[in-house]
Amino acid sequence: MKNKKMWIVIGIVAVIVVWAISAYNGLVSKETTVEEAWANVETVYQRRSDLIPNLVNTVKGYAAHEAETLESVTAARSAATSITIDPSTATPEEMERWMAAQDEVGRALGRLIAISESYPDLKASTNFRDLQAQLEGTENRISTERRKYNEAVKKYNVKIRRFPTNLIASMFGFERKAMFEAAEGAEVAPVVEF
Repeated sequence: MKNKKMWIVIGIVAVIVVWAISAYNGLVSKETTVEEAWANVETVYQRRSDLIPNLVNTVKGYAAHEAETLESVTAARSAATSITIDPSTATPEEMERWMAAQDEVGRALGRLIAISESYPDLKASTNFRDLQAQLEGTENRISTERRKYNEAVKKYNVKIRRFPTNLIASMFGFERKAMFEAAEGAEVAPVVEF
């Protein structure tokens, strides 16, 4: 009888240990997926940053008197590349600050592209058109990678909050990750006037 009870206890303990190991490994896997998704986001933002000097130099040749806009693009790029965050410890405030810097790069690029409308020779330049197409493609990649990152963060955050995995998560310090959020004012459609 004692032997039977002992085997039952050993069996229960073994099931709990196997579950705990499985839950921990699942959390590590989800966290690694979040980190990989973040690295992909950083990669496409870096691609955009790498394209900017080429675009600025191409425009410089045609629009030398637009120095203020060219300087704002360069300054925005510099500010955005100087901010780095660690996805494993990023707070919503850090993510917001990083996104604000990236949004400023987007706005500066928008002003730069708008300037190109004033220069027919620039718009006809093969280099400019190629760079503009690459930049447009990069913006699409940024959107895609941000969406993938948010999906990975959602799965991870749900996993660490669900019972009983939340017990393992709290024991080993797995914490919620910050998601990308829409920029302030993004819900308002831009007004187009002719």
